[in-house]
Amino acid sequence: MLLTISVILVFLTLSATIFRRFNLPLIILALAIGIIFGSDVTGLVYFDDAVLTKRVADLALVFVLFAGGYSIQRAELKPVLAPTMTLATLGVLMTIGITTIILRFVGGWDFSRSLLVAVVISSTDASAVFSILKNHAVQRRPSSITEIESAANDPMAIVSTAFVVKFLSGAGIEAWRSVLELLWQMGGGLGLGLAVGWAGSLLFRKIRDVETGYYYLLLVGIILASYGVADTVGASGMLSAFFAGYFLGNRKFPFKSSLSSFVSALSFMANAGLFILLGLLMFPRSLGKVWGAGLLVFIALSFVSRPITVFLCTAFRKIPLKEKVFISWSGMRASVPIVLATYPLAAGLDPGHEILNIIFVAVCLSLLVQGTSIGWLAGKLGLRVKKPLVPKQKMELVTVHETKYELVEVFVDPERYSGERKLSELDLPAEANVTMIARKDRMLVPRGQTSIKPGDVLTLLVEQDKAEDAASGVLAGFERI
Repeated sequence: MLLTISVILVFLTLSATIFRRFNLPLIILALAIGIIFGSDVTGLVYFDDAVLTKRVADLALVFVLFAGGYSIQRAELKPVLAPTMTLATLGVLMTIGITTIILRFVGGWDFSRSLLVAVVISSTDASAVFSILKNHAVQRRPSSITEIESAANDPMAIVSTAFVVKFLSGAGIEAWRSVLELLWQMGGGLGLGLAVGWAGSLLFRKIRDVETGYYYLLLVGIILASYGVADTVGASGMLSAFFAGYFLGNRKFPFKSSLSSFVSALSFMANAGLFILLGLLMFPRSLGKVWGAGLLVFIALSFVSRPITVFLCTAFRKIPLKEKVFISWSGMRASVPIVLATYPLAAGLDPGHEILNIIFVAVCLSLLVQGTSIGWLAGKLGLRVKKPLVPKQKMELVTVHETKYELVEVFVDPERYSGERKLSELDLPAEANVTMIARKDRMLVPRGQTSIKPGDVLTLLVEQDKAEDAASGVLAGFERI
Protein backbone atom coordinates (compact mmCIF):
# COMPACT_ATOMS: atom_id res chain seq x y z
CA MET A 1 0.00 0.00 0.00
CA LEU A 2 2.80 2.44 0.88
CA LEU A 3 4.50 1.74 -2.43
CA THR A 4 1.24 2.43 -4.28
CA ILE A 5 0.77 5.72 -2.41
CA SER A 6 4.33 6.78 -3.23
CA VAL A 7 3.84 5.94 -6.92
CA ILE A 8 0.59 7.97 -7.01
CA LEU A 9 2.23 11.02 -5.40
CA VAL A 10 5.27 10.88 -7.68
CA PHE A 11 2.99 10.46 -10.69
CA LEU A 12 0.96 13.51 -9.60
CA THR A 13 4.11 15.64 -9.29
CA LEU A 14 5.46 14.56 -12.68
CA SER A 15 2.06 15.16 -14.29
CA ALA A 16 1.92 18.68 -12.85
CA THR A 17 5.38 19.34 -14.30
CA ILE A 18 4.34 18.11 -17.75
CA PHE A 19 0.97 19.88 -17.88
CA ARG A 20 1.95 23.16 -16.16
CA ARG A 21 1.79 25.06 -19.44
CA PHE A 22 -1.91 24.20 -19.75
CA ASN A 23 -2.65 25.76 -16.33
CA LEU A 24 -4.63 22.74 -15.18
CA PRO A 25 -5.93 23.18 -11.61
CA LEU A 26 -4.78 20.71 -8.97
CA ILE A 27 -8.26 19.22 -8.72
CA ILE A 28 -8.24 18.04 -12.34
CA LEU A 29 -4.83 16.36 -12.08
CA ALA A 30 -5.51 14.77 -8.69
CA LEU A 31 -8.94 13.49 -9.70
CA ALA A 32 -7.60 12.15 -12.99
CA ILE A 33 -4.77 10.30 -11.27
CA GLY A 34 -7.15 8.86 -8.69
CA ILE A 35 -9.39 7.63 -11.49
CA ILE A 36 -6.45 6.17 -13.43
CA PHE A 37 -5.27 4.18 -10.41
CA GLY A 38 -8.84 3.25 -9.46
CA SER A 39 -10.83 0.11 -10.16
CA ASP A 40 -12.39 1.20 -13.46
CA VAL A 41 -9.11 1.93 -15.30
CA THR A 42 -5.95 0.17 -14.12
CA GLY A 43 -7.58 -1.58 -11.17
CA LEU A 44 -4.51 -1.08 -8.98
CA VAL A 45 -6.64 0.25 -6.11
CA TYR A 46 -10.23 -0.71 -5.33
CA PHE A 47 -11.95 1.84 -3.13
CA ASP A 48 -15.67 2.21 -2.45
CA ASP A 49 -15.95 3.49 1.13
CA ALA A 50 -18.14 6.62 1.18
CA VAL A 51 -18.12 6.93 4.97
CA LEU A 52 -14.32 6.92 5.16
CA THR A 53 -14.16 9.38 2.27
CA LYS A 54 -16.48 11.78 4.10
CA ARG A 55 -14.38 11.56 7.27
CA VAL A 56 -11.19 12.28 5.33
CA ALA A 57 -12.97 15.04 3.40
CA ASP A 58 -14.14 16.72 6.60
CA LEU A 59 -10.59 16.70 8.00
CA ALA A 60 -9.13 18.01 4.74
CA LEU A 61 -11.75 20.76 4.52
CA VAL A 62 -10.76 22.02 7.97
CA PHE A 63 -7.29 22.86 6.63
CA VAL A 64 -8.61 24.13 3.28
CA LEU A 65 -11.15 26.46 4.90
CA PHE A 66 -8.66 27.71 7.49
CA ALA A 67 -6.29 28.57 4.63
CA GLY A 68 -9.14 30.24 2.74
CA GLY A 69 -9.92 32.51 5.69
CA TYR A 70 -6.23 33.10 6.36
CA SER A 71 -5.70 34.37 2.80
CA ILE A 72 -8.36 37.11 3.07
CA GLN A 73 -6.79 40.39 4.13
CA ARG A 74 -8.95 43.01 5.79
CA ALA A 75 -7.48 45.75 3.59
CA GLU A 76 -8.59 43.89 0.46
CA LEU A 77 -11.97 42.91 1.90
CA LYS A 78 -13.04 46.35 3.16
CA PRO A 79 -13.67 48.06 -0.24
CA VAL A 80 -15.77 45.12 -1.50
CA LEU A 81 -17.17 43.88 1.83
CA ALA A 82 -20.87 44.45 1.17
CA PRO A 83 -21.25 42.76 -2.26
CA THR A 84 -18.79 40.00 -1.39
CA MET A 85 -20.43 38.97 1.88
CA THR A 86 -23.90 39.24 0.31
CA LEU A 87 -22.83 36.84 -2.44
CA ALA A 88 -21.11 34.52 0.04
CA THR A 89 -24.18 34.18 2.27
CA LEU A 90 -27.49 35.22 0.73
CA GLY A 91 -26.09 34.45 -2.72
CA VAL A 92 -25.51 30.80 -1.79
CA LEU A 93 -29.12 30.45 -0.58
CA MET A 94 -30.45 32.14 -3.71
CA THR A 95 -28.36 29.83 -5.91
CA ILE A 96 -29.79 26.82 -4.07
CA GLY A 97 -33.36 28.04 -4.50
CA ILE A 98 -33.13 28.97 -8.18
CA THR A 99 -31.25 25.80 -9.14
CA THR A 100 -33.73 23.63 -7.24
CA ILE A 101 -36.66 25.21 -9.12
CA ILE A 102 -34.97 24.70 -12.50
CA LEU A 103 -34.10 21.05 -11.83
CA ARG A 104 -37.56 20.36 -10.41
CA PHE A 105 -39.70 21.97 -13.11
CA VAL A 106 -37.43 21.98 -16.18
CA GLY A 107 -35.55 18.75 -15.53
CA GLY A 108 -38.58 16.99 -14.07
CA TRP A 109 -36.59 15.71 -11.09
CA ASP A 110 -38.22 14.99 -7.75
CA PHE A 111 -37.86 17.67 -5.09
CA SER A 112 -35.41 15.81 -2.83
CA ARG A 113 -32.98 15.06 -5.64
CA SER A 114 -33.24 18.62 -7.00
CA LEU A 115 -32.57 20.14 -3.60
CA LEU A 116 -29.66 17.83 -2.81
CA VAL A 117 -27.87 18.54 -6.08
CA ALA A 118 -28.55 22.29 -5.81
CA VAL A 119 -27.24 22.59 -2.26
CA VAL A 120 -24.17 20.46 -2.93
CA ILE A 121 -23.05 22.53 -5.92
CA SER A 122 -23.99 25.95 -4.50
CA SER A 123 -20.50 27.31 -3.71
CA THR A 124 -17.75 28.53 -6.01
CA ASP A 125 -14.23 27.20 -5.50
CA ALA A 126 -11.30 29.23 -4.18
CA SER A 127 -8.49 26.97 -5.40
CA ALA A 128 -9.78 26.95 -8.97
CA VAL A 129 -10.49 30.70 -9.03
CA PHE A 130 -7.08 31.62 -7.59
CA SER A 131 -5.17 29.25 -9.90
CA ILE A 132 -6.92 30.62 -13.01
CA LEU A 133 -6.98 34.34 -12.17
CA LYS A 134 -3.33 34.47 -11.11
CA ASN A 135 -2.41 34.07 -14.79
CA HIS A 136 -4.82 36.78 -15.96
CA ALA A 137 -4.35 40.35 -14.73
CA VAL A 138 -7.92 41.59 -14.19
CA GLN A 139 -9.08 44.91 -12.72
CA ARG A 140 -8.95 44.94 -8.94
CA ARG A 141 -12.62 45.16 -7.96
CA PRO A 142 -14.08 42.29 -10.03
CA SER A 143 -11.10 40.03 -9.32
CA SER A 144 -11.24 40.80 -5.56
CA ILE A 145 -14.97 40.12 -5.35
CA THR A 146 -14.58 36.84 -7.23
CA GLU A 147 -11.57 35.62 -5.24
CA ILE A 148 -12.78 36.60 -1.77
CA GLU A 149 -16.31 35.32 -2.40
CA SER A 150 -14.94 31.97 -3.54
CA ALA A 151 -13.08 31.62 -0.24
CA ALA A 152 -15.92 32.94 1.92
CA ASN A 153 -18.93 31.07 0.53
CA ASP A 154 -17.75 27.55 1.37
CA PRO A 155 -18.90 27.63 5.02
CA MET A 156 -22.47 28.61 4.06
CA ALA A 157 -22.59 25.80 1.48
CA ILE A 158 -21.21 23.26 3.96
CA VAL A 159 -23.65 24.23 6.72
CA SER A 160 -26.56 24.24 4.26
CA THR A 161 -25.62 20.82 2.87
CA ALA A 162 -25.28 19.28 6.33
CA PHE A 163 -28.65 20.76 7.30
CA VAL A 164 -30.45 19.52 4.16
CA VAL A 165 -28.90 16.03 4.41
CA LYS A 166 -29.95 15.77 8.05
CA PHE A 167 -33.46 16.97 7.21
CA LEU A 168 -33.96 14.63 4.23
CA SER A 169 -32.48 11.63 6.04
CA GLY A 170 -35.38 11.73 8.49
CA ALA A 171 -33.68 13.12 11.57
CA GLY A 172 -37.17 13.92 12.86
CA ILE A 173 -36.44 17.37 14.25
CA GLU A 174 -39.16 20.01 14.37
CA ALA A 175 -39.09 22.93 11.96
CA TRP A 176 -38.48 25.57 14.63
CA ARG A 177 -35.71 23.51 16.17
CA SER A 178 -34.15 23.16 12.74
CA VAL A 179 -34.06 26.93 12.31
CA LEU A 180 -32.60 27.46 15.78
CA GLU A 181 -30.00 24.79 15.16
CA LEU A 182 -28.99 26.37 11.87
CA LEU A 183 -28.69 29.81 13.51
CA TRP A 184 -26.54 28.36 16.30
CA GLN A 185 -24.31 26.57 13.82
CA MET A 186 -23.73 29.83 11.95
CA GLY A 187 -23.46 32.22 14.89
CA GLY A 188 -21.62 29.81 17.16
CA GLY A 189 -19.19 28.83 14.42
CA LEU A 190 -18.39 32.47 13.67
CA GLY A 191 -17.95 33.48 17.32
CA LEU A 192 -15.94 30.45 18.39
CA GLY A 193 -13.73 30.72 15.33
CA LEU A 194 -12.84 34.32 16.14
CA ALA A 195 -12.24 33.34 19.78
CA VAL A 196 -9.89 30.49 18.85
CA GLY A 197 -8.09 32.77 16.39
CA TRP A 198 -7.64 35.40 19.12
CA ALA A 199 -6.35 32.79 21.59
CA GLY A 200 -3.98 31.43 18.94
CA SER A 201 -2.51 34.85 18.15
CA LEU A 202 -2.03 35.43 21.88
CA LEU A 203 -0.17 32.12 22.26
CA PHE A 204 2.10 32.90 19.31
CA ARG A 205 3.08 36.23 20.86
CA LYS A 206 3.63 34.76 24.32
CA ILE A 207 5.80 31.71 23.65
CA ARG A 208 9.54 32.27 23.58
CA ASP A 209 12.79 30.34 23.30
CA VAL A 210 11.45 27.19 21.65
CA GLU A 211 12.54 25.48 18.47
CA THR A 212 10.90 26.73 15.30
CA GLY A 213 9.16 23.40 14.76
CA TYR A 214 6.97 23.95 17.81
CA TYR A 215 5.39 26.95 16.11
CA TYR A 216 4.22 24.67 13.30
CA LEU A 217 2.87 22.17 15.82
CA LEU A 218 1.03 24.96 17.61
CA LEU A 219 -0.50 26.13 14.34
CA VAL A 220 -1.81 22.62 13.54
CA GLY A 221 -3.20 22.43 17.07
CA ILE A 222 -5.00 25.76 16.64
CA ILE A 223 -6.49 24.66 13.30
CA LEU A 224 -7.80 21.42 14.79
CA ALA A 225 -9.04 23.24 17.90
CA SER A 226 -10.99 25.71 15.78
CA TYR A 227 -13.00 22.79 14.41
CA GLY A 228 -13.09 20.63 17.54
CA VAL A 229 -14.29 23.30 19.98
CA ALA A 230 -17.21 24.32 17.76
CA ASP A 231 -18.13 20.75 16.83
CA THR A 232 -18.22 19.73 20.52
CA VAL A 233 -20.97 22.26 21.28
CA GLY A 234 -22.96 21.65 18.10
CA ALA A 235 -21.78 24.71 16.16
CA SER A 236 -20.27 24.60 12.67
CA GLY A 237 -16.66 23.47 12.93
CA MET A 238 -16.08 24.39 9.28
CA LEU A 239 -17.27 27.95 9.80
CA SER A 240 -15.18 28.18 12.96
CA ALA A 241 -12.04 27.04 11.11
CA PHE A 242 -12.63 29.65 8.40
CA PHE A 243 -12.98 32.57 10.83
CA ALA A 244 -10.09 31.39 13.00
CA GLY A 245 -7.97 31.52 9.85
CA TYR A 246 -9.31 34.96 8.97
CA PHE A 247 -8.49 36.32 12.44
CA LEU A 248 -4.96 34.89 12.49
CA GLY A 249 -4.28 35.96 8.91
CA ASN A 250 -4.89 39.57 9.90
CA ARG A 251 -2.70 39.55 13.02
CA LYS A 252 1.05 39.96 13.38
CA PHE A 253 2.98 37.31 15.29
CA PRO A 254 6.47 35.74 15.21
CA PHE A 255 7.44 33.69 12.15
CA LYS A 256 4.23 34.69 10.37
CA SER A 257 5.75 34.57 6.89
CA SER A 258 7.05 31.01 7.37
CA LEU A 259 3.81 29.94 9.02
CA SER A 260 1.84 31.45 6.13
CA SER A 261 3.81 29.28 3.71
CA PHE A 262 3.10 26.32 5.96
CA VAL A 263 -0.65 27.07 5.87
CA SER A 264 -0.54 27.13 2.06
CA ALA A 265 1.40 23.85 2.01
CA LEU A 266 -1.10 22.19 4.37
CA SER A 267 -4.00 23.33 2.20
CA PHE A 268 -2.26 22.12 -0.95
CA MET A 269 -1.49 18.68 0.49
CA ALA A 270 -5.01 18.35 1.90
CA ASN A 271 -6.47 19.19 -1.50
CA ALA A 272 -4.15 16.81 -3.34
CA GLY A 273 -4.73 13.87 -1.03
CA LEU A 274 -8.45 14.46 -0.87
CA PHE A 275 -8.99 14.54 -4.62
CA ILE A 276 -6.84 11.54 -5.27
CA LEU A 277 -9.13 9.73 -2.82
CA LEU A 278 -12.23 11.14 -4.54
CA GLY A 279 -10.83 10.00 -7.88
CA LEU A 280 -10.44 6.49 -6.48
CA LEU A 281 -14.07 6.64 -5.36
CA MET A 282 -15.26 7.49 -8.88
CA PHE A 283 -16.39 4.81 -11.32
CA PRO A 284 -16.07 6.43 -14.78
CA ARG A 285 -18.08 3.72 -16.53
CA SER A 286 -21.17 4.97 -14.72
CA LEU A 287 -20.71 8.58 -15.86
CA GLY A 288 -22.27 7.85 -19.24
CA LYS A 289 -25.63 7.37 -17.57
CA VAL A 290 -25.65 10.84 -16.00
CA TRP A 291 -23.85 13.08 -18.50
CA GLY A 292 -27.18 14.63 -19.60
CA ALA A 293 -28.14 15.40 -16.01
CA GLY A 294 -24.67 16.84 -15.34
CA LEU A 295 -24.97 19.05 -18.44
CA LEU A 296 -28.37 20.29 -17.25
CA VAL A 297 -26.94 21.19 -13.84
CA PHE A 298 -24.02 23.05 -15.43
CA ILE A 299 -26.28 25.03 -17.79
CA ALA A 300 -28.81 25.82 -15.06
CA LEU A 301 -26.11 26.97 -12.68
CA SER A 302 -23.78 28.88 -15.01
CA PHE A 303 -26.29 30.50 -17.35
CA VAL A 304 -29.30 31.05 -15.08
CA SER A 305 -28.79 30.69 -11.31
CA ARG A 306 -25.40 32.35 -11.00
CA PRO A 307 -26.14 35.39 -13.21
CA ILE A 308 -29.51 36.02 -11.52
CA THR A 309 -27.91 35.71 -8.09
CA VAL A 310 -25.04 38.08 -8.94
CA PHE A 311 -27.30 40.71 -10.48
CA LEU A 312 -29.76 40.61 -7.55
CA CYS A 313 -27.03 40.68 -4.88
CA THR A 314 -25.32 43.65 -6.54
CA ALA A 315 -28.48 45.46 -7.68
CA PHE A 316 -27.96 48.44 -5.38
CA ARG A 317 -24.18 48.63 -5.76
CA LYS A 318 -22.35 50.91 -8.17
CA ILE A 319 -20.82 48.05 -10.09
CA PRO A 320 -20.74 48.35 -13.92
CA LEU A 321 -22.59 45.79 -16.02
CA LYS A 322 -19.40 44.38 -17.52
CA GLU A 323 -18.01 43.63 -14.04
CA LYS A 324 -21.23 41.86 -13.06
CA VAL A 325 -20.99 39.72 -16.20
CA PHE A 326 -17.40 38.81 -15.35
CA ILE A 327 -18.26 37.96 -11.71
CA SER A 328 -21.13 35.79 -12.93
CA TRP A 329 -19.00 33.79 -15.35
CA SER A 330 -15.96 33.43 -13.08
CA GLY A 331 -17.91 31.61 -10.34
CA MET A 332 -16.40 28.20 -11.08
CA ARG A 333 -17.30 25.00 -9.28
CA ALA A 334 -14.60 22.53 -8.27
CA SER A 335 -13.40 20.95 -5.04
CA VAL A 336 -16.00 21.69 -2.37
CA PRO A 337 -19.05 20.50 -4.39
CA ILE A 338 -17.39 17.13 -5.02
CA VAL A 339 -16.54 16.83 -1.33
CA LEU A 340 -20.09 17.79 -0.34
CA ALA A 341 -21.45 15.14 -2.70
CA THR A 342 -20.06 12.56 -0.27
CA TYR A 343 -22.45 13.83 2.45
CA PRO A 344 -25.67 12.38 0.94
CA LEU A 345 -23.64 9.36 -0.16
CA ALA A 346 -22.52 8.63 3.40
CA ALA A 347 -26.06 9.26 4.72
CA GLY A 348 -27.55 6.67 2.39
CA LEU A 349 -29.35 9.25 0.23
CA ASP A 350 -27.28 8.42 -2.87
CA PRO A 351 -26.87 4.62 -2.88
CA GLY A 352 -26.08 4.41 -6.59
CA HIS A 353 -23.50 7.25 -6.57
CA GLU A 354 -25.81 9.08 -9.00
CA ILE A 355 -25.63 12.49 -7.30
CA LEU A 356 -21.85 12.19 -6.90
CA ASN A 357 -21.50 11.40 -10.61
CA ILE A 358 -23.80 14.25 -11.65
CA ILE A 359 -21.79 16.71 -9.56
CA PHE A 360 -18.55 15.35 -11.00
CA VAL A 361 -19.74 15.90 -14.60
CA ALA A 362 -21.03 19.42 -13.81
CA VAL A 363 -17.77 20.38 -12.07
CA CYS A 364 -15.64 19.12 -14.96
CA LEU A 365 -17.74 21.13 -17.43
CA SER A 366 -17.40 24.23 -15.24
CA LEU A 367 -13.62 23.93 -15.08
CA LEU A 368 -13.21 23.16 -18.77
CA VAL A 369 -15.67 25.72 -20.15
CA GLN A 370 -15.48 28.59 -17.66
CA GLY A 371 -11.88 28.02 -16.61
CA THR A 372 -10.54 28.22 -20.15
CA SER A 373 -12.60 31.25 -21.19
CA ILE A 374 -12.18 33.64 -18.24
CA GLY A 375 -9.12 35.37 -19.71
CA TRP A 376 -10.81 35.75 -23.09
CA LEU A 377 -13.97 37.17 -21.50
CA ALA A 378 -11.98 39.66 -19.38
CA GLY A 379 -10.32 40.91 -22.57
CA LYS A 380 -13.62 41.24 -24.42
CA LEU A 381 -15.14 43.17 -21.52
CA GLY A 382 -12.12 45.47 -21.29
CA LEU A 383 -11.28 44.36 -17.76
CA ARG A 384 -7.74 43.15 -18.37
CA VAL A 385 -4.87 45.26 -17.08
CA LYS A 386 -1.16 45.13 -17.68
CA LYS A 387 0.32 42.41 -15.51
CA PRO A 388 2.94 43.94 -13.18
CA LEU A 389 6.39 42.44 -12.93
CA VAL A 390 6.72 40.61 -9.61
CA PRO A 391 10.09 40.36 -7.84
CA LYS A 392 11.30 36.79 -7.46
CA GLN A 393 13.24 37.38 -4.24
CA LYS A 394 11.37 37.12 -0.95
CA MET A 395 12.82 37.87 2.47
CA GLU A 396 11.55 37.40 5.99
CA LEU A 397 12.55 39.08 9.25
CA VAL A 398 12.76 36.06 11.53
CA THR A 399 12.48 36.85 15.22
CA VAL A 400 10.54 35.43 18.14
CA HIS A 401 10.51 38.82 19.87
CA GLU A 402 8.18 41.74 19.36
CA THR A 403 9.76 44.26 17.02
CA LYS A 404 8.78 47.54 15.43
CA TYR A 405 10.91 46.78 12.37
CA GLU A 406 10.06 44.85 9.25
CA LEU A 407 11.70 43.93 5.95
CA VAL A 408 10.17 45.70 2.96
CA GLU A 409 10.87 45.10 -0.73
CA VAL A 410 10.82 48.08 -3.09
CA PHE A 411 10.70 47.27 -6.81
CA VAL A 412 11.95 49.88 -9.26
CA ASP A 413 9.62 49.06 -12.14
CA PRO A 414 11.45 49.58 -15.45
CA GLU A 415 8.12 50.19 -17.17
CA ARG A 416 7.45 53.19 -14.91
CA TYR A 417 10.86 54.60 -14.02
CA SER A 418 14.06 55.48 -15.90
CA GLY A 419 17.52 56.78 -14.99
CA GLU A 420 19.86 55.83 -12.15
CA ARG A 421 20.50 56.91 -8.57
CA LYS A 422 23.35 56.23 -6.20
CA LEU A 423 22.47 54.64 -2.91
CA SER A 424 23.86 57.62 -1.01
CA GLU A 425 21.41 59.90 -2.86
CA LEU A 426 18.29 58.10 -1.64
CA ASP A 427 16.06 60.18 0.61
CA LEU A 428 15.44 57.54 3.28
CA PRO A 429 14.06 58.05 6.81
CA ALA A 430 16.59 57.77 9.61
CA GLU A 431 14.86 54.54 10.71
CA ALA A 432 15.47 52.81 7.34
CA ASN A 433 18.47 50.98 5.94
CA VAL A 434 19.02 49.16 2.63
CA THR A 435 20.18 45.63 3.47
CA MET A 436 20.31 44.03 0.02
CA ILE A 437 19.87 44.76 -3.69
CA ALA A 438 18.66 42.10 -6.11
CA ARG A 439 19.51 42.67 -9.77
CA LYS A 440 18.29 40.01 -12.18
CA ASP A 441 19.84 36.76 -10.94
CA ARG A 442 22.48 38.18 -8.62
CA MET A 443 22.61 39.87 -5.22
CA LEU A 444 24.55 43.08 -4.53
CA VAL A 445 25.96 44.26 -1.23
CA PRO A 446 24.72 47.87 -0.81
CA ARG A 447 27.37 50.59 -0.52
CA GLY A 448 27.10 54.34 -0.74
CA GLN A 449 28.30 54.53 -4.36
CA THR A 450 26.22 51.57 -5.58
CA SER A 451 23.99 52.62 -8.48
CA ILE A 452 20.27 51.80 -8.25
CA LYS A 453 18.78 50.97 -11.65
CA PRO A 454 15.27 50.22 -12.97
CA GLY A 455 14.54 46.53 -12.47
CA ASP A 456 16.33 46.40 -9.10
CA VAL A 457 14.64 45.10 -5.97
CA LEU A 458 15.78 46.80 -2.77
CA THR A 459 15.26 45.12 0.60
CA LEU A 460 14.94 47.65 3.41
CA LEU A 461 14.93 47.20 7.17
CA VAL A 462 12.55 49.90 8.35
CA GLU A 463 10.18 50.81 11.15
CA GLN A 464 6.69 49.61 10.32
CA ASP A 465 5.13 53.07 10.29
CA LYS A 466 7.91 54.42 8.04
CA ALA A 467 7.62 51.79 5.28
CA GLU A 468 5.68 54.02 2.85
CA ASP A 469 8.05 56.93 3.39
CA ALA A 470 11.03 54.66 2.71
CA ALA A 471 9.50 53.35 -0.53
CA SER A 472 8.75 56.90 -1.67
CA GLY A 473 12.31 57.92 -0.83
CA VAL A 474 13.72 55.19 -3.06
CA LEU A 475 11.54 56.04 -6.06
CA ALA A 476 11.42 59.83 -5.71
CA GLY A 477 14.61 60.60 -7.67
CA PHE A 478 13.81 58.48 -10.73
CA GLU A 479 12.18 59.93 -13.82
CA ARG A 480 8.66 58.67 -14.41
CA ILE A 481 7.98 57.27 -17.87
